[in-house]
Amino acid sequence: MLSKKKPIIIILFSIILLVIVTAVVIKPLFFQKKPQIIEESSIIQHLTIDKASYQPKETVHFNAKLPAEYSDQMLEITYYHLNDVISKQKVKADKKEIHWTWKPPKEDFKGYLVRVQLETQTEQDQQTIAVDVSSDWSKFPRYGFLSKFHDMSNKDMESVISWLNRYHINGLQFYDWHYKHHQPIKLENNESAVHWEDIANRPTSLQTIKSYIELAHNRNMKTMAYNLLYGAFAEAEKDGVKTEWRLFKDQQKNQHDYHPLPEEWKSDVFLVNPANSEWQTYLINQQKKVYENLPFDGWHIDQLGPRGNVYDYNGNFVELDESFKPFMEHIKKETPDKRIVMNSVSQYGQKQLGDAPVDFLYTEVWDQDKYYSDLKRIIDENDHYSKGRYNSILAAYMNYEFSNQPGEFNIPGILLTNSVIFASGGSHLELGEHMLSKEYFPHENLKMSKSLQSKLLHYYDFLVAYENLLRDNLKEVPIAIGSSDWVHFSTQPEKGKIWSFAKQKENKKVIHFINFFDATTLEWRDTHAKQAEPQNRKQLTVQIEETKLIKKVWMASPDKQNGVPISLNFKQENHKVIFTLPSLKYWDMVVIEYEQ
Repeated sequence: MLSKKKPIIIILFSIILLVIVTAVVIKPLFFQKKPQIIEESSIIQHLTIDKASYQPKETVHFNAKLPAEYSDQMLEITYYHLNDVISKQKVKADKKEIHWTWKPPKEDFKGYLVRVQLETQTEQDQQTIAVDVSSDWSKFPRYGFLSKFHDMSNKDMESVISWLNRYHINGLQFYDWHYKHHQPIKLENNESAVHWEDIANRPTSLQTIKSYIELAHNRNMKTMAYNLLYGAFAEAEKDGVKTEWRLFKDQQKNQHDYHPLPEEWKSDVFLVNPANSEWQTYLINQQKKVYENLPFDGWHIDQLGPRGNVYDYNGNFVELDESFKPFMEHIKKETPDKRIVMNSVSQYGQKQLGDAPVDFLYTEVWDQDKYYSDLKRIIDENDHYSKGRYNSILAAYMNYEFSNQPGEFNIPGILLTNSVIFASGGSHLELGEHMLSKEYFPHENLKMSKSLQSKLLHYYDFLVAYENLLRDNLKEVPIAIGSSDWVHFSTQPEKGKIWSFAKQKENKKVIHFINFFDATTLEWRDTHAKQAEPQNRKQLTVQIEETKLIKKVWMASPDKQNGVPISLNFKQENHKVIFTLPSLKYWDMVVIEYEQ
C-alpha cells in the first residue's frame, strides 16, 4: 500500500510547488492589479468648508480629519476649474484635524473642484469637495428647507445647518413657520410673541427661527419666509381681511373657494383674490411686519395651482395666473431689498413669472409631468420663459407612495432623477432636516442611508464644481451620435438605451450620457421605490459627427473618481470624432473643446 502512495505524494508535492512558484513569480509579471482610486475614502475624513458659497476675494476655510497613524503625513491639494488645474498646495497633517485656507481667483460666478490626497498614498485615497464663488445666490440656486421650529438647542440647529452646508445649499425655505396665512407673525402689544402654534398646531419658537436665520447667514445662505399668495383663515375678517376680497366658486357668492385641511388643524385655507389691490397692500404690510421682527432675506410665495373657474365678490371671472406678475412687481416695489421666489405648481403661471422680478423659477412637479423627459422639458420651458435670465429649482417629491410607511429612500431612484435634473440645468429641492418625500415638508417616514448621503455628496459637489457647464447660459444643440458597443442612444429616455443630449457654450460642447439601460421605470418619482440600480458598464466607444477642429476631449462624472476630470484620447477624421468612455453608471458628462 505504501509503495503505491509514494509516487502520488511526490506528484502532489510537485503540483503544490508549481502553484507556489506561479503565485510568487508569474503573477507579479502578468496579473498585477491596476491602480484604482477608492471612491469612498477611509483615510481622509470629514472634508468640509465653512460656507455654502463665497464672495469674490473671500477666503475659503477647509477642514479634514485623519486617523492618528497618518497625522505626520503631507496632504496634497489640487484646485480645478473644469478641466484645468489652477493651483496646487501642500499641507502638513500634524494633528488629527487639519485646517487650511485658499484664495480662489477673483472672478465671480465660478465653480471649483478641490481634490485632497495623501502624498504617500495618492492611488489609494482621495477626497473631493466643491467651492462656489458667487456674489448672488440667484445665479446658481441650490435650495433647501427647514420645517421644524419648536424650542431647540443651538447644537441641534448648528448640526442641521452644517449638514446642509456640506451639500452647498445656499438658500433655505422656512416652511410653515408662520402663525396664520393672513397674519404670518403673531403680535402681542405690537411686538412679536415668543411662541405660537402653526396651522397644524405644532409649537413654534421665535428664538428658534431667529437662531436658524443667524446660523444660515453665517454660512452665506439666504433665508426665505414661506407663505401663500392668497390664503386666509375662516375667520380672517376679525384680523382685517374683507369678505369682498375673497374668491368664490360661483358668481352668486354661495361657495367660497377653499383648500381643505385635516379637521384637527386650525382652519381650512380660504382663497382671496390676488388681483385685488387692497388684499395686495394688506398682505405686503403683513410681510413687512415679518421683516421688522425677523431678518428673513425674502419671501417664498406659494400657490395651489389651477382652481378651475373662480370669481371675485362682484361675480367677475378671475384668471389667477394673470395676477402673479403684477403682484410680484407690487411686492418688489414695496420691499425692494428683499428677495422673491414663487412656486409654479405644475407650471401654472410660470410663463408670467418668467418676466417677473423673482430670483429664479421654482416648479412643484406633479403627476401630469411624471416622466424623466418632463423634468428636462420643464427646465427648458423655464429657460425659454425667462429668456435665459433665471435658473430653475424643481420641488419633486421622491418615493411618494413608499413613504406612507417607515423605510429608506431608494438610492437608484434618487440618483437617476438628480442626474436628469442636474444635467438639464436645474437643481432639486429635496434636502432639509431630512429628505423630502411629500408636499407636507415635516413628513419624514423615509430616512437617507449613509450610502445615499455619501453618494449624494458627490452629486452636489459635481453640481457646484461644473456649474459653469451645467447652468451658465448654455444652449442646446443637435447631436448625431452612435456606438458599435453594447447599447443604442436615444433622444428621449428609453428603457434599454442611453439618453444623450448636448449643449454648447463658447468653444465647448457638453454632452450628457444618462443610463436607462437597466431602468425598470421611466417615471422619475420612483413612487414605490423599485427603480433598479444600473450596472457599472465598461468601455463605451462613442462616435459623434463633428466638423470643427477639436483641441481636447475630457469627461467627469459624480459616479467616478469623485468627479475629478479625466482626459480622453480621441480620433478625429471624416467629419467624425471617436472616443471611449471608461465606464458609465448613472451619468457621465463629456466635454469637447474646439480649437479657437
